[in-house]
Amino acid sequence: MALKTLVKISNVTNLSDARYCAGMGVDMLGFSMDADSPDYVAPTKFAEIRGWLAGVQIVGETRSVDPESIEQLLETYRPDLLQVDEAALLPYLSTLGTSDRELRFILRADVAQMTLDQLDTLLQTGAANADYVLLESNGPVNMEDELKTLLQRQTTRYSILLGTGISAENVHELLAELSAVRGIALSGGIEEQPGNKEFGELMDILEAIEEE
Repeated sequence: MALKTLVKISNVTNLSDARYCAGMGVDMLGFSMDADSPDYVAPTKFAEIRGWLAGVQIVGETRSVDPESIEQLLETYRPDLLQVDEAALLPYLSTLGTSDRELRFILRADVAQMTLDQLDTLLQTGAANADYVLLESNGPVNMEDELKTLLQRQTTRYSILLGTGISAENVHELLAELSAVRGIALSGGIEEQPGNKEFGELMDILEAIEEE
């Protein structure tokens, strides 16, 4: 099965989400490595879930700004990509790859906490060493039209993953309008009990972008 654009699923917490999304052709699955996060996946559970997966890239997600802590998380989880919230960390973290293990990066930006000028600066000059820039929102976004305009005039210097304002109804329109957007990002969630999961909007969006 294939999808019409690159898709990352953030905050995966369980095997049901992971297997469903991998089966749908999702490219990246993100797992929180932060013990204080409600979406935290402990190393043992992470290893169990990863053992069931094939053909999907694993993203280790952290909001830590401590390089030593992040280094320890990398050693424990060994993800294919590392997602961080702080651009200033990237020059140092980019030195941590080895000759047999290239480390790639996603820089996450919360657009609800930024002005358009701040976001424009980040996309133009502040995301050096990032392979992808993920635009998400932890709150209401009051600049959706302005954000669209900004992304419409962005160059393709960075691969942008759009993780806000997406629905099954508008996903095709967004991808057609925003040429700088490389793909989209959706969010997993908590299972009520193992094997019992209602996928809801996530499923609707993935089905909307299935290749026919």
